This record gives sequence, structure tokens and C-alpha cells, in this order.
Amino acid sequence: MASLATPRSAPRPASRATTPGARTVLPVRSVRHLGPNWYASVMGTAIVASAGAALPVDVPGLRTACAAVWALSLVMLLVLLGARAVHWARHRDQARAHLLDPAVAPFYGCLSMALLAVGGGAVIVGRDWIGLPAALGLDAVLFTAGTLVGLAAAVVVPYLMVVHHRIEGASPVWLLPVVAPMVSAALGPLLVPHLPAGQAQQTLLIACYAMFGISLLATLVMLPLVFGRLVTGGPLPLALTPTLFLVLGPLGQSTTAANKFADAAPGVLPEPYAHGFAAFAVLYGVPVMGFALLWLALAAAMVLRARRRGMGFAMTFWAFTFPVGTCVTGAEGLAQHTGLAAFRWLAIGLYVFLVAAWLVAGFHTARGLVSGALLAGPGRAPAEPRPVTARTR
Repeated sequence: MASLATPRSAPRPASRATTPGARTVLPVRSVRHLGPNWYASVMGTAIVASAGAALPVDVPGLRTACAAVWALSLVMLLVLLGARAVHWARHRDQARAHLLDPAVAPFYGCLSMALLAVGGGAVIVGRDWIGLPAALGLDAVLFTAGTLVGLAAAVVVPYLMVVHHRIEGASPVWLLPVVAPMVSAALGPLLVPHLPAGQAQQTLLIACYAMFGISLLATLVMLPLVFGRLVTGGPLPLALTPTLFLVLGPLGQSTTAANKFADAAPGVLPEPYAHGFAAFAVLYGVPVMGFALLWLALAAAMVLRARRRGMGFAMTFWAFTFPVGTCVTGAEGLAQHTGLAAFRWLAIGLYVFLVAAWLVAGFHTARGLVSGALLAGPGRAPAEPRPVTARTR
């Protein structure tokens, strides 16, 4: 589990040689230990832009700020894709070890969701800067790639869990590969109005609904295991406590997807089904959002407990961003379809939390990159030579 958190023994500061003419030893920075969990930072940044642009409030400059954040997420995605390509090219042994590590392999679902989040953000707010045609082209590419990667992860990672992994207990990170198809389900309807009328639109919308079912049923299988682990095994380790927020992902994203189906169905599907999606958005979304708020309270209480016991920053802090962002977009959709002010205020309140969490996670991640601590392997040997103990007779 240490690979998901701050390294157990962070690299010591650069040591200066004590002999004349010796060189200063600098912190080592390498992509060898750059795992797929880093895509969570892209997801968290992209959802800040998309959720903010759809807020049911009129704040001067908010949309421009969201467009800038989306541009940042695009740059982060491109840089991270390049770094991960180098990782696979130069450190294939470590890449294979990640796939066989039950604590790391589920994060391959984050690659899919990062592609999808940036692509969807292009249509939602990125088009303000790059234009609608370019935004649609970018989203089409990223949506296709992200969906294929997500469906593959939803099969391959559970297969590895059964066949190769040696698992000690259930973890919220198990949800990552199975929630990826739900992100496709929620963002696919953005492309429906731009396809030729008829079969093309209907096929995409029904395919999104099918992916909704894939992810929802898989979540219903895994979520009881996660809660059972908490009840029988006690609280998670401190560094992994933020991953409890990952449970919000399938809840908020499925609510968002249900509302997007209701938006896209009129004029695409026959009237009984289009009307059914409108009713489904509320009948499904309201109780699921209620459970999401219950889980949010439970997870927040566990995080506060861990913080009091010394929990420091780890890359798991990014779990506070994207899952909460899906609850923001879910509340925004419910506000639109119910007309209730309560959902508008809920979306605003959750978005304030989202931005605060993003700033905290982003600041500590940037600082860890500059210092090299986040790119050092767990338990890295110190720079100074260890003292030698002589054996005496």
C-alpha cells in the first residue's frame, strides 16, 4: 500500500560532501516510480473546470477561470501521458510490477477517466478557447480512447485480482476500474447532438446506458465488500483513509449520467423512452444523492479521525477532488430537473469544498515534485553512506 501514499522514508535532503572537491549529491528524480495513480490529478483538475462551468449561479469571470483550469488539465494530461510512455519504455519491470500489485493495478482505471474528463471538459468549457469544432474533435478522440481503456480495465483488473493478486482485504480503490464506464456513460451524451440523426445518435445513447448498467451493477457487487472490510477490519491505514471518498465517484457519476440521459433522449429516442429517462433522472438521482451525502459524512468523519492521529499528505488526497466533483455535477442535474433551490445550494457548497481540496492537493503535489519526494521510491536508501559497525571477538 505504500506506493499509493507518501513514501515511508522520504529521501533525505541533498547532502554536501565534507571532503574538498567532492560534488554535491542532488535528489534523484525519475519516472520509475510514476504510477497510474498520478492520473487522478488530471481527473481532479478537469472536474473543477467542468463542474464550475455548469454551476447554477452567475459569477463574473467564473467561466473564464474554468476554461483556464481546463487548459491546465489538458497540459497535465499530455505531460503525464509522455512521462508514462517513458516509464513503460525504460522501466518495464516496474510497470509489470504495478500491474501485479493489488494496491496499484486498480488505478489503471484513472487513465480512462483522465482521458474522458479532459475530453468532456473540452465540449463543456474548452470550446470557449479552442472553438467548438476543435473541441468536438478532441472529445471524440479522447472519449473513444477513454471508453476503450475503461472497458478493458473493467475486465482486466478484476481478472488480475482473481488470478494473480494476493489480496488481504477489500479497498475503496477496487471501485476505480469499474467506475470508468460510468464516466463514459455520463460524458457520452455530450456528443449525441453532434452525430447524424437516427441510428448514430440512438446507438451512442443506448451504449452509454449499457455502460451505466455495467458500472452500476459492478459497484453494487464491490461496495458491500468495502463496507464489510471497514466494519470487520477497522479503519483504513492513515495514508489510505482519503480513498473512502472514492465511493462517492460511482454515486455522483451515476446521478450525473441519469440526468444527461434525460437531456439527450428527447428527439433521439421514441417518446415513451424519452419521457422515461426524464422520470428516471429524478427517481434514481434523488435517493442516490441522499446516500452519497450519508457516505460523505461518514468518510469526512474518518478523515478527521485520521488527521488527528497524524495523517499527512499523500497522493491519495486527490480522492477528495474527482469523486466530490461528480456529486457537484449530479446535484447540478437534479437542480435543473427538479427546480429545487436545495439542490442548487448543495451544488454550490460541494463545489466550494472541491476547489479547496483541489488547491490543497495541487499545492502539496507541486511541492513534492519540486523536492523530488513524490518521485522517489518507497523506502529509498539515504544518500549518505551508512556507518559501519566493526565486529569484535
